[in-house]
Amino acid sequence: MSRPFSSRKLLAPLTPAYRLAVWLRAMRLKAGFEPVRHLRFPVVSIGNLSTGGTGKTPLTIALAQALKKRGFHVDVLSRGYGREGKDAARVDPGGSAEQFGDEPLLIAREAGVPVYVARQRYEAGVLAEADRRASHADGSAKPAVHLLDDGFQHSQLARDVDVVLLNREDWQGRLLPAGNLREPLKAIHRADIVALPAEDVALEDELRRSRYEGTIWRLRRTMEIPPLDGPALAFCGIARPEQFFTGLKAGGARLSACKAFPDHHRFSERDARQLIAEAKATGAAALFTTEKDLVRMGRFAEHFANDLPMQAVSLRIAIEQEDEKLDEVIHRLMSASAKPSL
Repeated sequence: MSRPFSSRKLLAPLTPAYRLAVWLRAMRLKAGFEPVRHLRFPVVSIGNLSTGGTGKTPLTIALAQALKKRGFHVDVLSRGYGREGKDAARVDPGGSAEQFGDEPLLIAREAGVPVYVARQRYEAGVLAEADRRASHADGSAKPAVHLLDDGFQHSQLARDVDVVLLNREDWQGRLLPAGNLREPLKAIHRADIVALPAEDVALEDELRRSRYEGTIWRLRRTMEIPPLDGPALAFCGIARPEQFFTGLKAGGARLSACKAFPDHHRFSERDARQLIAEAKATGAAALFTTEKDLVRMGRFAEHFANDLPMQAVSLRIAIEQEDEKLDEVIHRLMSASAKPSL
């Protein structure tokens, strides 16, 4: 089956220039022009090849919770995309997306672990380790691990385990700017672990045929749709909105309308009022959105009344054979010797 035409294909002549830029940066890193810095504690990166839409945030939350249950002190390091500040900071779960970025704020609220943001994730890690030393001065600390959110392309920070999410759309994707891939597909071979949708058995076979020799995880995704007596207006501002709308329909939700905003859209009071007006006009009994969009809606969520509530649809990720897969990761972490910060 052929893929539908996208106007982005018209940008294909620019792809060689982007590919060259990616290659030149890799050469700079290899030659040492961009130093790779090390944190004291092990780092697990969770990333992907594309500009978004593979489930990095829910997997980061799931891993943070699972490692915490295993006795680790876990923190998350993130860029904090879209935040207003520049200095490294610890995320206050009661703060705003403008202060910390939507994804770090959601992780801080859902995972129950400290989250730190900085453009250079190394600086976030240094702050995290300073906080940890201050809070465990008696030497009774648990083993520690940093989770690096969206870190596969952030090569300036060394990591001990690279987890990369991959789906069918990325596997058949194109390089920027004609497509969504930030790196060529061959970059997947740098990953220690590739996490695939459990239902796409053929993708695992194709990945192995490409001579990928690392570990493969199979992920089960579940959308937790609030019960509703009537239709809902669905809206979101994420990289692949059609996945959200399709998932709602597959989960049995009745939708009166679907509205997509740009990725990481910063909502305004005008947006809130327009969504309410459209929901009423289409006969919606509520509005469904993603957890990240609810975070970005911030104080404007107060405009949604009890008779027309805005409700978040949660995306949960489970790793098949989780105990076995985590045992392998923990073995790598415990094998990673403590490293001084550079």
